[in-house]
Amino acid sequence: MIEILKAVLLGIVEGITEWLPISSTGHMILVDEFIKLNTSAAFKEMFFVVIQLGAILAVVVLYFHKLNPFSPKKTKEEKSDTFSLWFKVIVAVLPAAVIGLKFDDMLEAKFYNFQTVAFTLIIYGILFIVIENWNKDRKPAITTFNQLTYKTALLIGVFQVLALIPGTSRSGATIIGAIILGTSRYIAAEFSFFLSIPVMFGASLLKLVKFGFHFTGMEYAILFTGMIVAFVVSIIAIKFLMSYIKQNDFKAFGYYRIILGVILIGYMVLFK
Repeated sequence: MIEILKAVLLGIVEGITEWLPISSTGHMILVDEFIKLNTSAAFKEMFFVVIQLGAILAVVVLYFHKLNPFSPKKTKEEKSDTFSLWFKVIVAVLPAAVIGLKFDDMLEAKFYNFQTVAFTLIIYGILFIVIENWNKDRKPAITTFNQLTYKTALLIGVFQVLALIPGTSRSGATIIGAIILGTSRYIAAEFSFFLSIPVMFGASLLKLVKFGFHFTGMEYAILFTGMIVAFVVSIIAIKFLMSYIKQNDFKAFGYYRIILGVILIGYMVLFK
Protein backbone atom coordinates (compact mmCIF):
# COMPACT_ATOMS: atom_id res chain seq x y z
CA MET A 1 0.00 0.00 0.00
CA ILE A 2 2.87 2.37 0.79
CA GLU A 3 4.36 1.80 -2.66
CA ILE A 4 0.99 2.54 -4.30
CA LEU A 5 0.76 5.81 -2.36
CA LYS A 6 4.25 6.70 -3.57
CA ALA A 7 3.10 5.97 -7.15
CA VAL A 8 0.11 8.31 -6.62
CA LEU A 9 2.44 11.07 -5.44
CA LEU A 10 4.79 10.54 -8.38
CA GLY A 11 1.81 10.57 -10.75
CA ILE A 12 0.73 13.94 -9.34
CA VAL A 13 4.25 15.32 -9.75
CA GLU A 14 4.45 14.00 -13.33
CA GLY A 15 1.02 15.34 -14.26
CA ILE A 16 1.81 18.85 -13.04
CA THR A 17 5.43 19.21 -14.11
CA GLU A 18 5.24 17.57 -17.54
CA TRP A 19 3.28 20.49 -18.96
CA LEU A 20 4.44 23.42 -16.87
CA PRO A 21 7.94 24.52 -17.97
CA ILE A 22 9.61 23.41 -14.75
CA SER A 23 10.98 19.95 -15.74
CA SER A 24 9.10 16.74 -15.01
CA THR A 25 12.20 14.51 -15.14
CA GLY A 26 14.01 16.90 -12.82
CA HIS A 27 11.19 16.87 -10.30
CA MET A 28 10.88 13.09 -10.47
CA ILE A 29 14.59 12.75 -9.69
CA LEU A 30 14.22 15.19 -6.81
CA VAL A 31 11.14 13.47 -5.35
CA ASP A 32 12.97 10.15 -5.56
CA GLU A 33 15.74 11.67 -3.46
CA PHE A 34 13.31 11.84 -0.54
CA ILE A 35 10.58 9.28 -1.33
CA LYS A 36 12.18 6.21 -2.84
CA LEU A 37 10.20 3.47 -4.54
CA ASN A 38 11.02 0.09 -3.04
CA THR A 39 11.71 -1.50 -6.43
CA SER A 40 14.71 -2.50 -8.49
CA ALA A 41 16.82 0.29 -9.96
CA ALA A 42 15.97 -0.93 -13.48
CA PHE A 43 12.21 -0.77 -12.85
CA LYS A 44 12.42 2.67 -11.27
CA GLU A 45 14.44 4.01 -14.21
CA MET A 46 11.81 2.66 -16.60
CA PHE A 47 8.89 3.88 -14.44
CA PHE A 48 10.10 7.50 -14.44
CA VAL A 49 9.84 7.53 -18.23
CA VAL A 50 6.86 5.27 -18.95
CA ILE A 51 4.63 7.11 -16.44
CA GLN A 52 4.63 9.84 -19.09
CA LEU A 53 2.25 7.72 -21.21
CA GLY A 54 -0.54 8.83 -18.89
CA ALA A 55 0.38 12.45 -19.51
CA ILE A 56 0.48 11.87 -23.30
CA LEU A 57 -3.05 10.45 -23.21
CA ALA A 58 -4.26 13.70 -21.63
CA VAL A 59 -3.03 15.66 -24.67
CA VAL A 60 -4.62 13.16 -27.05
CA VAL A 61 -7.97 13.42 -25.24
CA LEU A 62 -7.98 17.22 -24.92
CA TYR A 63 -6.84 17.89 -28.48
CA PHE A 64 -8.32 14.86 -30.25
CA HIS A 65 -10.45 16.85 -32.67
CA LYS A 66 -7.69 19.35 -33.44
CA LEU A 67 -5.16 16.57 -34.09
CA ASN A 68 -7.48 14.20 -35.97
CA PRO A 69 -7.03 14.68 -39.75
CA PHE A 70 -9.85 12.22 -40.47
CA SER A 71 -12.57 13.97 -38.46
CA PRO A 72 -15.84 14.01 -40.46
CA LYS A 73 -16.56 17.40 -38.87
CA LYS A 74 -13.59 18.99 -40.66
CA THR A 75 -13.62 20.48 -44.13
CA LYS A 76 -11.17 19.28 -46.76
CA GLU A 77 -9.02 22.35 -46.10
CA GLU A 78 -9.08 21.77 -42.34
CA LYS A 79 -8.03 18.14 -42.85
CA SER A 80 -5.15 19.32 -45.04
CA ASP A 81 -4.10 21.81 -42.34
CA THR A 82 -4.15 19.02 -39.74
CA PHE A 83 -1.92 16.80 -41.88
CA SER A 84 0.42 19.78 -42.33
CA LEU A 85 0.54 20.27 -38.55
CA TRP A 86 1.50 16.62 -38.05
CA PHE A 87 4.25 16.87 -40.68
CA LYS A 88 5.64 19.91 -38.83
CA VAL A 89 5.55 17.95 -35.57
CA ILE A 90 7.48 15.09 -37.20
CA VAL A 91 10.09 17.51 -38.57
CA ALA A 92 10.49 19.11 -35.14
CA VAL A 93 10.89 15.72 -33.44
CA LEU A 94 13.79 14.57 -35.63
CA PRO A 95 16.72 16.36 -33.89
CA ALA A 96 15.87 15.04 -30.40
CA ALA A 97 15.05 11.58 -31.76
CA VAL A 98 18.38 11.24 -33.55
CA ILE A 99 20.53 12.59 -30.71
CA GLY A 100 18.47 10.93 -27.98
CA LEU A 101 18.76 7.47 -29.52
CA LYS A 102 22.50 7.86 -30.00
CA PHE A 103 23.40 9.31 -26.60
CA ASP A 104 20.58 8.14 -24.29
CA ASP A 105 22.72 5.86 -22.12
CA MET A 106 25.61 8.35 -21.87
CA LEU A 107 23.32 11.25 -20.92
CA GLU A 108 21.55 9.13 -18.33
CA ALA A 109 24.82 8.00 -16.74
CA LYS A 110 26.35 11.48 -16.56
CA PHE A 111 23.45 13.88 -15.98
CA TYR A 112 20.54 12.08 -14.28
CA ASN A 113 21.40 13.29 -10.80
CA PHE A 114 20.43 15.74 -8.09
CA GLN A 115 23.22 18.23 -8.86
CA THR A 116 22.48 18.59 -12.58
CA VAL A 117 18.79 19.23 -11.88
CA ALA A 118 19.56 21.99 -9.37
CA PHE A 119 21.84 23.91 -11.73
CA THR A 120 19.68 23.53 -14.85
CA LEU A 121 16.63 24.68 -12.91
CA ILE A 122 18.43 27.93 -12.12
CA ILE A 123 20.01 28.46 -15.55
CA TYR A 124 16.77 28.03 -17.48
CA GLY A 125 14.83 29.96 -14.86
CA ILE A 126 17.07 32.96 -15.55
CA LEU A 127 16.64 32.40 -19.30
CA PHE A 128 12.86 32.50 -18.98
CA ILE A 129 12.99 35.86 -17.21
CA VAL A 130 15.55 37.35 -19.61
CA ILE A 131 13.70 36.16 -22.72
CA GLU A 132 10.30 37.32 -21.47
CA ASN A 133 11.75 40.78 -20.68
CA TRP A 134 13.27 40.90 -24.17
CA ASN A 135 10.01 39.69 -25.71
CA LYS A 136 7.77 42.09 -23.73
CA ASP A 137 7.30 44.71 -26.47
CA ARG A 138 7.62 42.39 -29.47
CA LYS A 139 4.59 41.44 -31.51
CA PRO A 140 4.58 37.71 -32.35
CA ALA A 141 4.98 36.98 -36.05
CA ILE A 142 3.41 33.51 -35.77
CA THR A 143 -0.06 33.36 -34.22
CA THR A 144 -1.49 30.37 -36.12
CA PHE A 145 -0.10 26.97 -37.08
CA ASN A 146 -0.51 27.84 -40.75
CA GLN A 147 2.08 30.61 -40.23
CA LEU A 148 4.49 28.14 -38.64
CA THR A 149 6.94 27.10 -41.36
CA TYR A 150 8.79 23.79 -41.56
CA LYS A 151 12.06 25.65 -41.01
CA THR A 152 10.74 27.20 -37.79
CA ALA A 153 9.39 23.82 -36.67
CA LEU A 154 12.82 22.25 -37.22
CA LEU A 155 14.53 25.03 -35.24
CA ILE A 156 12.08 24.52 -32.38
CA GLY A 157 13.05 20.86 -32.53
CA VAL A 158 16.71 21.85 -32.17
CA PHE A 159 15.82 23.69 -28.95
CA GLN A 160 14.06 20.54 -27.76
CA VAL A 161 17.43 18.74 -27.84
CA LEU A 162 18.43 20.83 -24.80
CA ALA A 163 15.79 18.97 -22.79
CA LEU A 164 17.81 15.75 -22.98
CA ILE A 165 19.60 17.18 -19.93
CA PRO A 166 17.32 16.64 -16.88
CA GLY A 167 16.10 19.78 -15.15
CA THR A 168 15.90 21.66 -18.44
CA SER A 169 12.22 20.84 -19.17
CA ARG A 170 11.12 19.63 -22.58
CA SER A 171 8.19 22.04 -22.65
CA GLY A 172 10.43 24.81 -21.29
CA ALA A 173 13.09 24.35 -23.97
CA THR A 174 10.57 24.23 -26.83
CA ILE A 175 8.57 27.19 -25.48
CA ILE A 176 11.70 29.32 -25.06
CA GLY A 177 12.83 28.38 -28.56
CA ALA A 178 9.43 29.05 -30.12
CA ILE A 179 9.14 32.47 -28.46
CA ILE A 180 12.63 33.46 -29.63
CA LEU A 181 11.63 32.39 -33.15
CA GLY A 182 8.58 34.66 -33.06
CA THR A 183 5.60 32.51 -32.07
CA SER A 184 2.91 33.62 -29.66
CA ARG A 185 2.97 32.05 -26.21
CA TYR A 186 -0.24 30.16 -27.02
CA ILE A 187 1.17 28.60 -30.21
CA ALA A 188 4.47 27.88 -28.41
CA ALA A 189 2.68 26.01 -25.62
CA GLU A 190 0.35 24.03 -27.89
CA PHE A 191 3.14 23.05 -30.28
CA SER A 192 5.14 21.89 -27.27
CA PHE A 193 2.18 19.69 -26.25
CA PHE A 194 1.91 18.18 -29.72
CA LEU A 195 5.65 17.48 -29.89
CA SER A 196 5.32 15.51 -26.67
CA ILE A 197 3.19 12.82 -28.30
CA PRO A 198 5.83 11.18 -30.55
CA VAL A 199 8.75 12.19 -28.27
CA MET A 200 7.34 10.76 -25.06
CA PHE A 201 5.77 7.73 -26.75
CA GLY A 202 9.12 6.94 -28.39
CA ALA A 203 11.05 7.42 -25.14
CA SER A 204 8.58 5.24 -23.23
CA LEU A 205 8.73 2.48 -25.87
CA LEU A 206 12.53 2.56 -25.80
CA LYS A 207 12.58 2.17 -22.01
CA LEU A 208 10.03 -0.65 -22.11
CA VAL A 209 12.06 -2.53 -24.72
CA LYS A 210 15.26 -2.09 -22.68
CA PHE A 211 13.54 -3.22 -19.47
CA GLY A 212 11.54 -6.04 -21.05
CA PHE A 213 7.82 -6.67 -20.62
CA HIS A 214 8.00 -8.91 -17.57
CA PHE A 215 6.55 -7.30 -14.43
CA THR A 216 5.57 -8.54 -11.02
CA GLY A 217 2.00 -7.88 -9.82
CA MET A 218 3.23 -5.02 -7.63
CA GLU A 219 5.19 -3.49 -10.49
CA TYR A 220 2.08 -3.55 -12.68
CA ALA A 221 0.10 -1.87 -9.89
CA ILE A 222 2.71 0.85 -9.37
CA LEU A 223 3.08 1.55 -13.10
CA PHE A 224 -0.65 1.76 -13.90
CA THR A 225 -1.41 3.77 -10.76
CA GLY A 226 1.22 6.33 -11.69
CA MET A 227 -0.01 6.53 -15.29
CA ILE A 228 -3.70 6.97 -14.35
CA VAL A 229 -2.95 9.66 -11.79
CA ALA A 230 -0.62 11.42 -14.26
CA PHE A 231 -3.43 11.38 -16.87
CA VAL A 232 -6.01 13.00 -14.57
CA VAL A 233 -3.63 15.61 -13.17
CA SER A 234 -2.26 16.39 -16.65
CA ILE A 235 -5.72 17.37 -17.90
CA ILE A 236 -6.01 19.86 -15.04
CA ALA A 237 -2.46 21.17 -15.55
CA ILE A 238 -2.88 21.69 -19.31
CA LYS A 239 -6.16 23.55 -18.89
CA PHE A 240 -4.59 25.71 -16.18
CA LEU A 241 -1.55 26.60 -18.29
CA MET A 242 -3.53 27.53 -21.40
CA SER A 243 -5.81 29.72 -19.32
CA TYR A 244 -2.89 31.27 -17.43
CA ILE A 245 -0.88 32.36 -20.46
CA LYS A 246 -3.83 34.23 -21.97
CA GLN A 247 -3.14 36.95 -19.42
CA ASN A 248 0.37 36.22 -18.14
CA ASP A 249 3.90 35.50 -19.32
CA PHE A 250 6.24 32.70 -18.21
CA LYS A 251 8.38 34.70 -15.76
CA ALA A 252 6.62 33.23 -12.71
CA PHE A 253 7.89 29.78 -13.75
CA GLY A 254 11.38 31.26 -14.10
CA TYR A 255 11.30 32.58 -10.53
CA TYR A 256 9.99 29.23 -9.27
CA ARG A 257 12.84 27.40 -10.98
CA ILE A 258 15.47 29.73 -9.51
CA ILE A 259 14.08 29.50 -5.96
CA LEU A 260 13.82 25.70 -6.11
CA GLY A 261 17.32 25.41 -7.60
CA VAL A 262 18.81 27.57 -4.83
CA ILE A 263 17.02 25.52 -2.16
CA LEU A 264 18.40 22.32 -3.67
CA ILE A 265 21.95 23.67 -3.78
CA GLY A 266 21.59 24.65 -0.13
CA TYR A 267 20.36 21.13 0.64
CA MET A 268 23.33 19.61 -1.19
CA VAL A 269 25.80 21.81 0.70
CA LEU A 270 24.28 21.15 4.12
CA PHE A 271 23.22 17.52 3.94
CA LYS A 272 25.10 15.80 1.11
